[in-house]
Amino acid sequence: MSPTSGKKGSESGTARLLGAGTSGILELFTFHPVDTVAKRLMSNTDKIFGNGQTTGQSMGKLNNVIFRDAATKPTLSKYISLFPGLGYAAGYKVAQRIYKFGGQPVVRDYLERNHGQSFTRAFGDRNGKAMLHATAGSLIGIGEVALLPLDVLKIKRQTNPEAFRGRGLFRIVADEGMALYRGAGWTVMRNAPGSFALFGGSAFVKEFVFKLEDYNKATFIQNFFASIGGAVASLTVSAPMDVIKTRIQARSFDNPESGMTILRRMVQQEGFGSFFKGLTPKILVVGPKLVFGFTLAQWFIPMFDGIIKGKKAEH
Repeated sequence: MSPTSGKKGSESGTARLLGAGTSGILELFTFHPVDTVAKRLMSNTDKIFGNGQTTGQSMGKLNNVIFRDAATKPTLSKYISLFPGLGYAAGYKVAQRIYKFGGQPVVRDYLERNHGQSFTRAFGDRNGKAMLHATAGSLIGIGEVALLPLDVLKIKRQTNPEAFRGRGLFRIVADEGMALYRGAGWTVMRNAPGSFALFGGSAFVKEFVFKLEDYNKATFIQNFFASIGGAVASLTVSAPMDVIKTRIQARSFDNPESGMTILRRMVQQEGFGSFFKGLTPKILVVGPKLVFGFTLAQWFIPMFDGIIKGKKAEH
C-alpha cells in the first residue's frame, strides 16, 4: 500500500500530528526566504518601477526593498538576511500545518456524517463532494485566526524588526496583549474564501479532471496538479485581503491605523494593482511549496502511523 492511499481516516491523531508537523518544518526551511521576499514586497508602499526611473534605478530600489540593510553585502549575507523571525515562523508554520492538514479532515468527516446528504441534494453527488471539502477548508481557515499572534510576530520580524526594540517574546506579549490580534477581521476575510478555494480547487481537479473516487489514491503527479489548481485559486482570491492584512501586521505596534484607512490610501496612491503586490513570487513558489507540504504530509502520516502501530503490536 502506498503512502498516499489507504482507508480514509485510518491514521491515528498522533500520526497526523507528527506527519503534518514534520512536513511543516521541512517546508519552512525551504520556503521561508521566498515568503520574506513576498511579505517585503507587499508591505512596500513606494513604486519600484515607473515614474521615469531607469532600469538600473528600479533594480537598485528592488534590491533595497528585498534585502534592506544587507542590500550592499555579499550574496551569502543577503541570503541569510531573508531568515528574520525564523523562530516565530517555525512556531507558526508547524502549528498551522498541524491545524490545517490535520484539522480539515476532521471537519470534513463531521460534515460527511451529519450533513453529507444535504450537500448531495444541494449540489449533486460529484459537486457536493467537492463543495464539502471546500466548506470544511473554509471553516478550518476561519479558525486559523487563533494562530494570528505568531503570524503577526513573524511578519513584523520580516518587515519591521525595529518594532521589537530589543524586547523578547514574553515582554512583547505582555506589552501588546490583544494588539497581537490586530487585523483579525481581515485575516478571517482572507482565510474563509482562500481556504475554500484551496481545498475546493484541489478537490475539483481530483473529481472532474482526474475523476478519482477516493482522493487519497491520487498519484504524486495528480496531487501535484490538484495542489497547484487549488493554491493558485486560493492565492488569487485572497490576495487583496492578504496585502491589507500584511500591512496592518507589519506596521509599528503603536500605530493605530485601521484596515479601511490602509485600503483607501492604497486605492488613492497606488491604484488597484497594489492589491496584488507580491502575488507573482507567491504563485511562482506555489508548485514546489504545496508539493512539499501536501506530498510530504501524505507520506509521513502513514509512515508514522505504521511505526506507532508496529510498536503497539510489539507490546
